Amino acid sequence: MQKNSTRTMTTSVIVKAAFLAALSVILTRFLSVMVTENLRVGIGFVPIILSGLLFGPLVGGIVGFVADMVGVMLVSHGAFHWGFTLSSILTGVIPGLVYLAMLKNDKKNVTAAIIVACVAVALIVHLILDTYWLTQLYKTGAMAMLPMRAVKAAIQTVIAIIVIKVLYKAIERI
Repeated sequence: MQKNSTRTMTTSVIVKAAFLAALSVILTRFLSVMVTENLRVGIGFVPIILSGLLFGPLVGGIVGFVADMVGVMLVSHGAFHWGFTLSSILTGVIPGLVYLAMLKNDKKNVTAAIIVACVAVALIVHLILDTYWLTQLYKTGAMAMLPMRAVKAAIQTVIAIIVIKVLYKAIERI
């Protein structure tokens, strides 16, 4: 599979991106568990990270945007906030940038790139940005939410690394 971020969007890329966006909506909106009003546990972000790693930051960002917009229209788990849309976009863009930095010329570091991408998304998006957006929505202190969100992010990151590694290898064979 060619992974050049400067290539034009082919029908194949658009179809695969749409599939990953739909999969993200299903995993996030229907197969995630709301533990509290500000803590959802699930792996709906995995297809978005995968799209960034496979197709680059532009397609990853578009998949994140589409998944968030369609998901909000279908099933809303609370108030709409543009910050979460930005978080979803960055969930696809960050892995795409990691791909450009780590894998563009050397395809041997796939595992390292997956780990870096997942950890970067967990830290930047899930811990920092999403916590900030939640403080705006629920008027709760960030430090009150942070310990439980950090545990959730750590567990989800380990699961995401394993799932993405398996899926990436399977998609590479196709």
